[in-house]
Amino acid sequence: MRRRAFLRTFGAAAAAMGLGSARRAWGAVAPSDRVVVAHIGVGGMGNAHVDWFSSFEDVEVAALCDVDGNHLGGTLAKLKAKRPNAKIDTYGDFRKVLERDDIDAVTVATPDHWHALIATHAFLAGKDVYGEKPLSYSIPESRAMLNALTARKRVFQLGTQIHAEENYHRVVDLVRSGILGTIHTVRVWKTGGAPMIEKTPDGDPPKELDYEMWLGPRPSRPYNRGRSHFNFRYFWDYSGGTYADFWCHISDIAFWALNLGSPRTVQARGKLNAQGMAETHEWIDVDLEFEGLTYFWTTGVPDVPGAAGRGIGACFIGTKGHLVTDYGSRAIFLDGKEVPNGDVPEVPQSVARSPGHQRNFIECVRSRKLTESNLPYAHGMTIPMHIGLISFFTGRKLEWNAQAERFVNDPEADKLLDKTFRDPWKLPAA
Repeated sequence: MRRRAFLRTFGAAAAAMGLGSARRAWGAVAPSDRVVVAHIGVGGMGNAHVDWFSSFEDVEVAALCDVDGNHLGGTLAKLKAKRPNAKIDTYGDFRKVLERDDIDAVTVATPDHWHALIATHAFLAGKDVYGEKPLSYSIPESRAMLNALTARKRVFQLGTQIHAEENYHRVVDLVRSGILGTIHTVRVWKTGGAPMIEKTPDGDPPKELDYEMWLGPRPSRPYNRGRSHFNFRYFWDYSGGTYADFWCHISDIAFWALNLGSPRTVQARGKLNAQGMAETHEWIDVDLEFEGLTYFWTTGVPDVPGAAGRGIGACFIGTKGHLVTDYGSRAIFLDGKEVPNGDVPEVPQSVARSPGHQRNFIECVRSRKLTESNLPYAHGMTIPMHIGLISFFTGRKLEWNAQAERFVNDPEADKLLDKTFRDPWKLPAA
């Protein structure tokens, strides 16, 4: 075994024997016992990754990677101010990071079209991954991720940070307790669609940006500052708009609390953005049918008590009452009356609480256990988002075959599942 792997195994065993607190009392963690992390994509969310993981004494940040030299320089300066004695290398190509044997894990905070491709290569290179949402740009991509993770026995955490918060945990306690009766309907929503992006002319990319690498597997297009960096999420080549951006954050609580399986059917409708450059939805509604349950995504706030004023939320409707939640608060209605303080104290805790989303990842890198937002779970939870978009594009109700991960008797819809990769990029086989 590599020395680092041995020490990680020893650390897990020591914790099990109650030695963890003693080791922490010794002071600084020895370099050989640190989890070595590299950050791929260090723009806005990537800087949050750097801040989170560099705050852990037992994590060493060894490298930063970004196709934008301005991102790299700014993030490196902030990190060096925080850890002045650290040796931190910088790269413009993520493959150089994955070649390093001394790196245990990477975080990925790139545009959406890169998420799965980088993660799959990382798994095959023996790295664990903390990856931003959405999980993937297509279902075959996240399937490739899952195959590679399984083959190489890797650890993955999806960046649904709200999953670790107390409110979501308490919602799971309450929903699973049965106080709402049998849940037959779930409504989730996120207001707002593509913003107004002023039309700007094509031009030359900034000298600091490796634009060809930014495009990666997606079609070759002239550089336009209105389509790049933060705005990428409002163009079909790279993402799926507000719907894809927020699906997992609010659907997560429903899939977690109810252990939802795969949908049987999907039907979507909506309106594309009609002003400016943005291509994605102004609004989209998606209806899904699960075994014994109907599931609705809407851009507007549903007309149910407790939902008003919440720009994002989920509502569980049962035979005895309903519960409405957003990221940090909730309301419960039983027999038509609102329950004080949004809680039922008699319902015990049934879900183990989180040590923190990023901390959970580091602990699982050491223990090799499943993370809170693990890849098998995230793959199943993300599939309905993808097929909702395909239903919108086809303009019809679709039937889903979960085992085959294909539509039932619909070759036209099936063609939309697979995304063409621009040469030389392709999904690697596990």
